[in-house]
Amino acid sequence: MGPHPAVAAIRLAVRRVLHDLLTEHHRAPVAVSHAPVHSSPHEQPPPPLVLVACSGGADSMALASALAFEAPKLGIGAGGITVDHGLQPGSGARAAEVVQRLRELGLDPVDSVAVTVGRTGGPEAAARDARYAALDTAAERHGAAAVLLGHTRDDQAETVLLGLARGSGIRSLSGMAAVSGAGGRYRRPFLGLDRQTARKACMVQSLPVWDDPHNADPAYTRSRLRHEGLPALEKALGKGVVEALARTAQLSRDDADALDSWASQAEATVRDAAGLLECAKLYALPPAVRRRVLRRAAIEAGAPAGSLFARHIEEIDRLITGWRGQGAINLPGKVVARRQGGRLVIRQG
Repeated sequence: MGPHPAVAAIRLAVRRVLHDLLTEHHRAPVAVSHAPVHSSPHEQPPPPLVLVACSGGADSMALASALAFEAPKLGIGAGGITVDHGLQPGSGARAAEVVQRLRELGLDPVDSVAVTVGRTGGPEAAARDARYAALDTAAERHGAAAVLLGHTRDDQAETVLLGLARGSGIRSLSGMAAVSGAGGRYRRPFLGLDRQTARKACMVQSLPVWDDPHNADPAYTRSRLRHEGLPALEKALGKGVVEALARTAQLSRDDADALDSWASQAEATVRDAAGLLECAKLYALPPAVRRRVLRRAAIEAGAPAGSLFARHIEEIDRLITGWRGQGAINLPGKVVARRQGGRLVIRQG
C-alpha cells in the first residue's frame, strides 16, 4: 500500500524540483584547476546540497519531510535552516525545537539563525527582508545549490490579492515565482498544492507543527486577508477563488515576462548616439513597453527598485506623453528625470 495521497502529492512536488536541480547541476561547467589532478577527466561535480527553510509550521514541515525522503534517493544532500526573528517571547526555544525536528528527519546540516528585524516597509516586509538575508547567507556558507520554500497555492492567491490592492500592475499580479533569487536559488515546490494538503501530510505522518500566532493576528494585512478577505470572496463568488487567483498569477507572469523582453529589445532603439532616450521614439512605443523602459532607466540611474512605485513612473511618462514644459521629476535615491531638447535625461540629482 502506497503513502497517503497528501504525502504522495508533496513528495512528487519535491521530486520534480530535485530532478530539475540535478539536471542543472550536471549541465553546469566544472571549474578548471591548473594544479595537478589525479581524478578522471570525466569526473562529475560533487552532489548538490539543498536546504529547506523551515519555520516549524505545517507547510515547511511537510516540505522538510518530503525533502528528507526524496533527496537521498537521488544522491542529493539535504539540510535545513530555521530563522529566529525574535519577535515573540520564547522564539529562541521554538527555533531550537525546529532544529531538533529537522535533525530527527535526517537532515544535515541544520542551522538556526537569529536575525534583527528592522522597520523599513512595515513589520511584514522588514521580517521578510531579514529572513531572506539570513537564508542567502546560510546558502552561501554551505554552498547550497538551492533553498526550498513552503509557499502554497493559498499563499500565492493572497499575494495576488495584495498586489491587486496596491494597484502595482501586472508584475505585482504575477505573485511568487516557482524559481527566484540569484542564480535561481529559491524554489517553491508547493505553489500548485493547497495549504490543507500540506497540513494533512503532517498529520498522517505524525509530524508536530507550530502555528505562528502572527498568522491569525488581525494587525497584519496578510492575516486579515487570509481569515476575512478570502472567505468573503469565496462566499460571494463560490469555491475556486484560490485556484483562479493562482492561475491568474501564472498568466500574469507569462505576460509580464513577454513585456519585459519586448522592453529590453526596444530600449536600444529609442536611444540616440550619446545614449540619451529620445522622447519621440519613446512616445511611439506601447504604454506598457514604454513604462518598462522608463523604469529600467530610473533604476540604472540609481533609483532603488523597491522604492520606485507606479506613480513615479507615471510622472516620468507624462514628460513624454503630456509635455507642457513642466519641471524635473524627483525620484527615490536622489535621482532626477527631466526633458531637455527632445531627450529624456535621468540621472543622480
